[in-house]
Amino acid sequence: MSSSPPEVDRVAASRAAVAARRARAAVKAALRAGTRSPRSVLAAAWSDPASAEASLRVTEFLLSLPAVGERKLERILERLAISPRKRLGGLGGHQRERLAAFVDSWRPGRRHGGRARLTVLAGPTAVGKGTVAAYIREHYPKVHLSVSATTRPPRPGEIDGVHYYFVSDAEFDRLIAEGELLEWARVHNASRYGTPRRPVLQALERGQQVLLEIDLQGARQVRTAMPEARLVFLAPPSWDELVRRLVGRGTETDEQREARLRTAKVELAARDEFDAVVVNDTIESAAAQIVELMDID
Repeated sequence: MSSSPPEVDRVAASRAAVAARRARAAVKAALRAGTRSPRSVLAAAWSDPASAEASLRVTEFLLSLPAVGERKLERILERLAISPRKRLGGLGGHQRERLAAFVDSWRPGRRHGGRARLTVLAGPTAVGKGTVAAYIREHYPKVHLSVSATTRPPRPGEIDGVHYYFVSDAEFDRLIAEGELLEWARVHNASRYGTPRRPVLQALERGQQVLLEIDLQGARQVRTAMPEARLVFLAPPSWDELVRRLVGRGTETDEQREARLRTAKVELAARDEFDAVVVNDTIESAAAQIVELMDID
């Protein structure tokens, strides 16, 4: 006797497979067109195991997001610790959490009116903004890293014109008076920091993606002056880790550290004002995520 299924069953199975492929294709097309949000697709996949969304491979889902290509896909899957063979409905609890967090933070770099876009990196004191920015400067030469002016003295190893422009109070006053700063602020009730306007605008006009590493006050000023700017919040893995980094830095007195920690608590509460949040767990990972948000390979 033949064990082959009846012809009618094979036809039905074939039609079902075609319908499933079409349903998945429709989901991917809606994602690419922006008529469905990534979050809605995940919600459908995880609420109905029999849905087209649940049968969608993670690779298909990610490649349907704006600005995700094969090269970025590999890095994203590695960071999320998800196998490329996995389907959305077959992800474990922790994998779902990581994928949802990635989707919430994904803001691909876009050109606006044919011009490059300014990305602002801000976050609480001692979170490592300068260290991450320095890593990007060294490893991602396509990024134009804006150099801020400051009235504070240089720390060991800092170079004038590379890490900051170290200026006097009188020179800083002149920059403010002549409108040469895109933003400026007094930080921790002590030194002043500001961004020279002209180099940023010139780099954008050349088509370069510009990264500006500043404090929270400055980020708010940039948002007002340049609403098209992308704001990225660099967060610590935990409060205890932030305290450990600040104490371990050893560049402040006990009184200065206490003042910075008080400020940090206020700054951490501002993360919802930003377009994306990147956790500085490791310098390499944080830098890679920021560059991905800027759509730079």
